Amino acid sequence: MSVYVGIDVHRKRSQIALVDESGEVEVNRNVPNGVEPVLSVIGDLPIGTPVAFEAAYGWGWLVELLEDYGYQPHLVHPLRCKAIASARLKNDKVDAATLGQLLRADLLPEAWIAPLDVRQQRALLRHCFQLVRLRTLLRNRIHTVFADLGHTRPAGGCFTGPGRAWLAELPLPDASRHVVDDLLAVMDSLRPPISLRLSVGPG
Repeated sequence: MSVYVGIDVHRKRSQIALVDESGEVEVNRNVPNGVEPVLSVIGDLPIGTPVAFEAAYGWGWLVELLEDYGYQPHLVHPLRCKAIASARLKNDKVDAATLGQLLRADLLPEAWIAPLDVRQQRALLRHCFQLVRLRTLLRNRIHTVFADLGHTRPAGGCFTGPGRAWLAELPLPDASRHVVDDLLAVMDSLRPPISLRLSVGPG
């Protein structure tokens, strides 16, 4: 008898439902995330058993687990899934069972599961993007210090060679000088990883 698995994935724990080919929910259990807890529920299922889960926070580990043990992962588009399976009662048990039922009925709105190397490239790109955003935040905080003290930024900006020299000579109260110097130090520490990633890319 075929079995269809729905997993409602969360940060620390996941709800796992096993649905048979007649639509009966055989198991619906909440377990901590990890190889052993998940296998304690699905480990006896035959190789090739389909498993559906939403593209929620931190699902990469689950894909690797399922592929390593020979199961067939199905990544679900969460917004489309909600449009198909709208229900008044919403909880982890219902969500996990619904995924299993949609999988059984071949109604899953699936999303592409990128290969591990592609997911790693995306992770590096997101990392670089976050570093650039952090650098922008630090620059804006320095500009705020100037604005509070009534200083006007130089035409060429504060963070070029001449701008940094201007910053070093700018008369600031002690507390403001400490703030600016600390922010500049953190910005300088971000320069090597940002430059490296922007120059060579994620490969």
